[in-house]
Amino acid sequence: MKVCGPKCSLCGLIISVWGIIQLLLMGFFYYIKSIALSEDLSIDHHSVHTAEEFYMAADRSYSQNAYNCWIAACLYLFTLLFSGHQFYMNSRSSLSM
Repeated sequence: MKVCGPKCSLCGLIISVWGIIQLLLMGFFYYIKSIALSEDLSIDHHSVHTAEEFYMAADRSYSQNAYNCWIAACLYLFTLLFSGHQFYMNSRSSLSM
């Protein structure tokens, strides 16, 4: 069953591949606690009183952001599979004509 056309499915394929690559890399860099991504951490500075609490909160935030990136990459994988199926269905129907 075709839902989208050949151009839309090809666009979905390209965007999905790019999204998977980008989010896997970002998840990896969050996992290794890259200092370049420290501005994107969600740390409540009002509840942190000592350096040890700050480091624990930063570690939790790095881990959570890494998992969020990997989950989003998995969602892009589903989009890739759907777009690939649509691209296959469109190319198969154009060959049978």
